[in-house]
Amino acid sequence: MNITPAKEKYTKIAVAEMKKKFSYKSVMAVPRIQKVVVNVGIGKLVKENDKIEEIVTALTAITGQKPVKTKAKKAISGFKIREGMEIGVKVTLRGARMWHFIDRVVAATLPRTRDFQGLNRKAVDTGGNLNIGLKEHMIFPEISPERVKHAFGMQITVSTNATSQAEGLELFKLLGFPLKSE
Repeated sequence: MNITPAKEKYTKIAVAEMKKKFSYKSVMAVPRIQKVVVNVGIGKLVKENDKIEEIVTALTAITGQKPVKTKAKKAISGFKIREGMEIGVKVTLRGARMWHFIDRVVAATLPRTRDFQGLNRKAVDTGGNLNIGLKEHMIFPEISPERVKHAFGMQITVSTNATSQAEGLELFKLLGFPLKSE
């Protein structure tokens, strides 16, 4: 079994530290990462199939998994969106792929971001989930900037079963996410 550095940090360091800091009675009570969702909105590109295919191809290369197109749940006339219209592309990662993706984001992608000072602590919500917004997909090592015709942004959500923001912040800090200091 191939254990990634992030998974190893979680099992060897984070579980023990979190158990001590928050005085959990069991290892199973320690918060853990459940899934990572990578989402790209394609609202204004709805009629441009070549750009959508480029987004799907790039997202497949970045995540190692085929994306799913998301549909609008209700119509919004101000945005010219009808119910059932394809408005986004997303990938949900779990298990080994999730840990590999977390390793790449922390070690390779975020440091490549221009003027990166660290992730804002407010990016962790009250449920302990981390939301990262990226303006360009070209910061991923899997993407060759010379081949990119259209740059797009994406939202990365790291979902945990933590019950508070403090638990989430501590978990992400122990896993090596570059959070800004207070």
